[in-house]
Amino acid sequence: MEQVDVLAVVGACAPERLRYAKRLTAMTRRMFVPARRLALAPDPIDEALALAPWSGSSTGAVVEFPTETVMTELIGALADPHAPTRLAGIVCLADAAHLLDDLRRDSYAHRAALPGQHPSMGRYTAHALLAVTQLEYASLIVLVNWETLPTDDLSTVMGLVSHLSPRARLRLHADATSPWQPGIPYAVGQERPGWVALLNGDHDPHMTDPRVSAVRYENVRPLHPERLQHLLDDRIEAGEFGTVVRSAGFCRLATRVQVAAQWDHVGQMISFDPLGRDDELGEDDELLAVGQDLAFIGLDLDADALAAALDEVVLDDAELAAGPDAWRHFPDPFPAWRNTADRAE
Repeated sequence: MEQVDVLAVVGACAPERLRYAKRLTAMTRRMFVPARRLALAPDPIDEALALAPWSGSSTGAVVEFPTETVMTELIGALADPHAPTRLAGIVCLADAAHLLDDLRRDSYAHRAALPGQHPSMGRYTAHALLAVTQLEYASLIVLVNWETLPTDDLSTVMGLVSHLSPRARLRLHADATSPWQPGIPYAVGQERPGWVALLNGDHDPHMTDPRVSAVRYENVRPLHPERLQHLLDDRIEAGEFGTVVRSAGFCRLATRVQVAAQWDHVGQMISFDPLGRDDELGEDDELLAVGQDLAFIGLDLDADALAAALDEVVLDDAELAAGPDAWRHFPDPFPAWRNTADRAE
């Protein structure tokens, strides 16, 4: 069976997402798979993989995914070269009037464990992280409910979206859906997020706004966990350096210095996820990160003040000279990592 083209439609605004998906279906003459159909299955992505090949149409399928769909899992499954699908595009519907609120939500979506799995295999994912990654991995972003925004506010929203997802096309929603323009099919390893582009040195958003900026921070020294928590909770969250909407990248906590971690932050949610231990690398493997390589995207950012504050969080000369045996005893308020030793040996 030949691979079937799939256009994925995502977004937190379910009614607008459904209406747009239906119009896109009619325009492209594809089979339509609604989110409510996928939501009945234990795993919506697996269900989409099973249904799409039976579209009965040479043009493929439009699949509307539930709000709780994790984008990296969607791309990994549908863009797999061995899968029965070919991911031709991802359309994200975003509410322009409430975008910043969506990116600051402090609630979590719960996905139950699959049949046969232990209940502990279920997981919670921050709604804000779902919202920002839908934007970051989209090939087309359609802004809805933008008509009531003042021109300056709309410009800021569009500039922010373009910074978060510089490779996506951006459109204002209208009653008539514009003709679909196919792009390059997705690959499993495709790097679309703005923070990735910033770290790669090729961040070039299509739209800009005076209030929106992106800042890269690099430092080879590890972070002092207790000072980092103070910076996050008492200074960044308070807006001392402007509004940090999104920050992500790679970091090293001094108490766990042998483990490279991914820094993943949006709105009021931040996590540090272990990527691998240095002592597990093979002879030909490269270090994932030496110290800090972080991207910050936000509104009214004071780049110099933010960099200076981060410089205060890395180890000073005396702490650095004390060495890893001393670092492991620093106060560390962050949760332990599963399946990875969380402190330097």
